[in-house]
Amino acid sequence: MRLVLLGAPGAGKGTQAKKLIEKYGIPQISTGDILRKAVADGTPLGKEAKIIMDKGGLVSDAIVIGLVKERIAQDDCKKGYILDGFPRNTAQAETLDNVLTDMKAPLDVALSVDVDKDDLMKRLTGRRTCKSCQQMYNIYFSPSKKDGVCDKCSGELFQRDDDKEATIKNRLDVYEKATAPLIDYYGRKGILKSVKGVGSIDEIFGKICAMLGS
Repeated sequence: MRLVLLGAPGAGKGTQAKKLIEKYGIPQISTGDILRKAVADGTPLGKEAKIIMDKGGLVSDAIVIGLVKERIAQDDCKKGYILDGFPRNTAQAETLDNVLTDMKAPLDVALSVDVDKDDLMKRLTGRRTCKSCQQMYNIYFSPSKKDGVCDKCSGELFQRDDDKEATIKNRLDVYEKATAPLIDYYGRKGILKSVKGVGSIDEIFGKICAMLGS
């Protein structure tokens, strides 16, 4: 199964991706991971990307698409793969589709994990982390027994800068403007499947499996 995973920050798609990997025995492809590996390995595309990154620039879509193409061509992707975090916009999606068509391996499913914006804000802004043991809590859904104190080690709980409301709102706004249109794009192609990302992890996964017909 060749699948692209869609969902806003905090939707829980990373957790579901891990369960899909276990069930189907296919790899998860993260563009960040393959970019770092290409740079570390000194591949031609990795060298090209490193020059751009060393100058503080953004790696072009052409390089990222090239890295994705190389990764998909590897043996462990023969049964399929999960694309996570790419494409990020419709222009990238169109280019990716052309590449996959040339490879005779088009996407089977675009799976969207949908969560209301208010719930996303609570999931992300409510996160608290222990300074000592890094245990995580959520003041709305899974609070510590004593406010501001870790249940495990009694360490101090704090809110990371990237979990603060202004930062989260900006991340969700960026997603809505750039990435959410992908849902319409894949809907028009007839491969979009959407699942509500509410309930327990296993409940959501059960809905995904039913939707995928397995």
